[in-house]
Amino acid sequence: MKQWLKKKQIQKDAESKDWEKDLSKSKDYKKTSYINRKTNMRFSFTFIATLVDEKILRENALPFLLDQPFTAIDDVKKIIPVAEVEISEDPSDIEKKLFSGYVMLTVEKEPKRFAFILAQKNVTRTVTPPEVEFSVIGPKESFVEAIDQNLNMVRKRIPIKELVVDEIIVGDLSKSKVCVLYIDGIANPENVNTVKERIKNIDFDEILDSAYIAQLITDNQNSPFPQLLDTERPDRVAAVLAEGKVAVLVNGSPHAIIGPTTLVEFFSSFEDYLLNWYLASFFRLIRLFSVAFSVLVTPVYVAVLSYHYELIPKDLLTTLVTSRRVVPLPPILEALFLELTIELLREAGARLPTKVGQTIGIVGGIVIGTASVEAGLTSNVLLIIVALAALASFTTPIYRIGNTIRLLRFPFLLFAELWGLIGIVFCFCLLITHLLRLTSLERPFLAPLYPPRAIDFRDALIRLPFEKQALRPLFLRPEDPVRFNANKGNKKKDIDE
Repeated sequence: MKQWLKKKQIQKDAESKDWEKDLSKSKDYKKTSYINRKTNMRFSFTFIATLVDEKILRENALPFLLDQPFTAIDDVKKIIPVAEVEISEDPSDIEKKLFSGYVMLTVEKEPKRFAFILAQKNVTRTVTPPEVEFSVIGPKESFVEAIDQNLNMVRKRIPIKELVVDEIIVGDLSKSKVCVLYIDGIANPENVNTVKERIKNIDFDEILDSAYIAQLITDNQNSPFPQLLDTERPDRVAAVLAEGKVAVLVNGSPHAIIGPTTLVEFFSSFEDYLLNWYLASFFRLIRLFSVAFSVLVTPVYVAVLSYHYELIPKDLLTTLVTSRRVVPLPPILEALFLELTIELLREAGARLPTKVGQTIGIVGGIVIGTASVEAGLTSNVLLIIVALAALASFTTPIYRIGNTIRLLRFPFLLFAELWGLIGIVFCFCLLITHLLRLTSLERPFLAPLYPPRAIDFRDALIRLPFEKQALRPLFLRPEDPVRFNANKGNKKKDIDE
């Protein structure tokens, strides 16, 4: 594909009229000619109608070109009240500019020179509340598909000259605009250069969403764990930029990519910073407990019933025996049946329209669960356990890590069936080993747990008050590690002052 594109580019450079022959095959290709009333200069507009706002052309360009005298294409900049007008002699710029929303102006006397007038049509949707990272309190803005509008929302929150936006074009076919955001003087140049170099080295034909970039620049593409955080909230992007991180926006995507990141950040919601610190810490610990419960509770049930039933108290053992009296399946098949049923209901609810999906999830869960217990395929105890595990998995505020948690239950189930609790411990050791080897933009993924950094624990498993967070995260190696003067922030005025 890339060789084909290079060959086409060489042909276009060699024969300057090839671009017109190719574009004329499309119905939205337009070329119109006019004559200046003062100098009788003949000029032409060439543009792609679906990408250009013709109102801008009619009101801000055409009247001046018809009534104001001009004898050369260089005069266009003087007579047109449009901020962005570029003069070029390179035929290779024609295709790039036309498909970027420019109108090409040519005059009869200078056929080899072109003036490109920006008249881009902006088709965007209105800013809506976040759907994935919804919060009860706080801002209600989320990113949209237009990258200029997304940059506007970030710059409104960080109105400083140090906020740098670097633009990179990626994709041989899509020519997607990718912007790398960071704050100069805070972000570590190594992190910034790593992101830029990886994006520039992407050799892919079409980039449709920021998820493509996240997969192509991640450190370990074979890991089920996301190593870059994605968010739809501009306030979260502004907050992490102030910490010294790097953000990536892609034109056409309503999600931003953030890095470097750590595992514990996937379990922290932006709403944590809008609540009192002890409430935020309590909710964060609940999420971490919910994740552990969601992954381990069903495998522990299988392991105990298969190998370690002597660990069950007598009163509880009687309940389990009664619930499994008519169940013909072993615990592993019983658990897999319910786990796969839950996953099917999740996928069906996610793919169907909203109202129908909610009905399928609620009614389907009740009907299938009740029917499976009455038919003797599963026990009512395991049905409660699986339902609680599914409910606990929904507490993760980041959607991508929620998918990882859903996947992790199945290898734990397999090891629980093979070796009981020892198998669960062995699988847990494999998981920890994998996490210890993971990095996010060459920074440790398990920080501040490993390598341990006591200062970074102030906003990890729990969140301490803001006055206790005078330093930026040390694992980022920021150029300016101090956020504010802690002594000045803690100073209390006397009542007489």
